[in-house]
This record gives sequence, structure tokens and C-alpha cells, in this order.
Amino acid sequence: MKPPRVLIVEDDASIGLVVSAALQAENIETQLCDSVAARDAVLASGHFDLMLTDVMLKDSDGLTTLKDAMDTSPDMPVIIMSAQNTLETAVRASEIDAFEYFPKPFDLNELVLAVKQGIEKRRSTAEGPFESLTEANLPMIGRSAAMQDVYRMVARLLRNDLSVLISGESGTGKELVAEAIHNLGHRKTGPFVAVNMAAIPSELIEAELFGHEKGAFTGAVGQSIGRFEQAQGGTLFLDEIGDMPMHAQTRLLRALQSGVISRIGGKASIRLDVRIVAATNQNLPALIEKGGFREDLFYRLNVVPIEMPPLRERTEDIGLLAQHFLMMAAKDGLPVRKIDDNAVSHLMAMPWRGNIRELKNLIYRLALLCREDVITDATILQFIEPAQDAEPRSLREKLYPRALAQFEIPLLQHVMRQVKGNQLKAAALLGINRNTLRKKLTDYGIGPSGGR
Repeated sequence: MKPPRVLIVEDDASIGLVVSAALQAENIETQLCDSVAARDAVLASGHFDLMLTDVMLKDSDGLTTLKDAMDTSPDMPVIIMSAQNTLETAVRASEIDAFEYFPKPFDLNELVLAVKQGIEKRRSTAEGPFESLTEANLPMIGRSAAMQDVYRMVARLLRNDLSVLISGESGTGKELVAEAIHNLGHRKTGPFVAVNMAAIPSELIEAELFGHEKGAFTGAVGQSIGRFEQAQGGTLFLDEIGDMPMHAQTRLLRALQSGVISRIGGKASIRLDVRIVAATNQNLPALIEKGGFREDLFYRLNVVPIEMPPLRERTEDIGLLAQHFLMMAAKDGLPVRKIDDNAVSHLMAMPWRGNIRELKNLIYRLALLCREDVITDATILQFIEPAQDAEPRSLREKLYPRALAQFEIPLLQHVMRQVKGNQLKAAALLGINRNTLRKKLTDYGIGPSGGR
């Protein structure tokens, strides 16, 4: 049996050679080319089991022309690599029905695994493309590795109605993800209905969700349409689902299992056509152990989990976020401001317990109160309120990082040696996110063998 053949389209010769060598080590034949023109010529003259391609090539945007190439070889899976690490790129990759999308820098072992999976399994015929998207109408900002995982998951959800559970600390942007899933997906012409479980009195939650008939209970002076019915044909976003009381959880589970609801005090059955997206800042498995959340409901909601990273784990995005919030502030009538690099560095060193929401509020405050056109490090020190338990900044910057490094470096080196450089196994062994591990290895200069 002939070995599979993979076409690698990459104008960075070093990346192309490394990927090619890794695939050849797995008995996969490879051919390299570095432009759209070379790609099209090669595809016209030969058969490939998979194509691995960069987005920005030296002669064109590879994604813009990729659809024609895929039409030429409709059974050939395509894996996209890109340094243009935005939600737009991930969604565009989904639009052309790419098999997988890898933001740069990527884990080579994961890429090789995806290539093998792509070769073994041919994707089904793609549905029609979505409308083209622009950066201006995308709701999320960030190019960190942690956000790439979020973008990729959102892109995979656009053509289906699987239930989604978004978890993460308060202020990380969970509702923005829910809106993106709705607004970019095939339900975008339907309503997006959001309801916050924590904001509704316990005794009113069932009436709020399912509606009620006139006279169903004291005070029900007329018929009321619940949030489920309001969301028909669209998406129902259940925020802070961990705060839902147990009696309402039971009725919600029944509705999700049967796909049918009835208003309180009513007899008519109403069939649902609603996608469910839920969110929580609580640890639901821990809540289940305490008897505060139904385990069967958790599994109904948690079909596709999305974990939103806290801002302290994606500090490289803070500069982009700050610029974005300054533009928003200007549109809201506040003075037009800029922010310098020292100020951004200061923001990156802050703990951000309130995450993106805290950053936005600070940027708006600085835009309003700053007396100069440019926000500087001194400006932030002037208007920020220091935490009551915070140590002097000089001590935080010197003592804590040194002490942490003395503990972390030997631990990371030991684990990387034990797992022979496999970052997935190392992250699982340490109990941390793979993106967090990758950043620590880069910051400390630790290689796959554990050396520095």
C-alpha cells in the first residue's frame, strides 16, 4: 500500500521543513511549495490525500483562493495554519469547511495527529458558506494561544445545534462567546434571548422561562410568553446556570430531554426549536458533589464545553483590548486617547481579578480623567486604586517572580523529561491548561527535553 501524500503550502521555509520532516517520520510523503501559484500547479498535476496550508503566502491570501483549490479536489481534507490569530481567521477556515485550523505557534505533535486523522477520515460534503465576515463585526478580541482554542471551538459550532456550556471567571466574556455562536451560526436570523439565573427570584424562575397562563397563580393577571418561546428559532442563553434552584433545574431537564414545554397553568404542549447555551462562573462538578446541581442536567448542558481563560492567563492580549476600549470610549463621547507601551506593560503586570470587565472600566476611567492625550504609566498609577492587601510594587516585581521561578523551573524540567517532551501529557500531569504550560516553558526557556 502506497504511503499517503501531503501537500505543504508554506512560504516560511523553516516551518515547512520541520513539518515535512515530522510527517515523513510517520511514513507520510510530503511535497513543499511556497505560493498560491505553485500550489495550484502542483494540485493540477498530482493527487494528494491532504493539504496543509498557511494563510498569508508571498503572492496572495491563501484563504481567498483556497475554495477554488478545494473544488478541484473536493475529497481532499485541508488543514489551515495561520499567524493571523483572530476569530475571523478561524471562522473563515470553518466557512470553507477546513478539516482543522492551527494558529501559530502550534504544537507539532498535535499537528501530526490532525494530519493522520484527516487522512483517515474524509469530511462530508460542506454546507453552503456563511456570509463573509469582517473584523469590525466580530465580538471577541485577542490573539493569545488561549483565545485561539476558544475561536476554534466557536468555529466548529456554527453549523450545528449542540448544547454549549461556557465556564470561566466573572468578567471573562462568556456572553460574548454565546453571542458569537448565535450571530455567526445558522440561527443568526432568529432571536438571541439571554436570561440571568442569578437576577431572578427563585419563585419566579419557572414562570420566566416557561411562561404562564392567566390565573395560573396569584398575580398572573394575563398570559405571559416565557423565554423559551421568545427564543424559538434562535438561541436561549442561560447565564449563571449554577444559581438556578433545584426545582427549576428539574423542569429544565425535562424540557431539554423531551424538547417540549407547557406554560404554567396551561395544557398545550409547545415543541421547542431552540439552541441552548449556558454559562457559569462556578465549578459545577463541585456543586454536584454538594448536592447543589443536578448531575444529569450538567451532562445535558455540557455537550460542548468552552473554558474562558482569565485575563491574567492571556496578558499578551491586554494591549489590543486597551486600544479597543479606548476606541469604544471615544465612540461613547469620551475624549480620544492613546496609550503608550510603558502603560500597557503596567497593565500586563496587574492581577485583574475582575478580568476584562475590570480592564474596560479602568480604560474608560482613564479616558475620562487623564489630562493628557496619551495614557502613560504615571497616569495609571495616579488614577488606579491599589488593592488593600497588595505589597509594594517593587517587592512584587522582584521577590515573587524569583521565588516562583525557583520552584517552577525544576518542576517543569522534571515533568518534561518524564513525558519526553509531550506537552499534552505534561499539562495533564501538572493539572494546568496546555496554553499556560506552553507560555511558562517559553518564558523560562525550557525545551522538550527539559533543558534550558
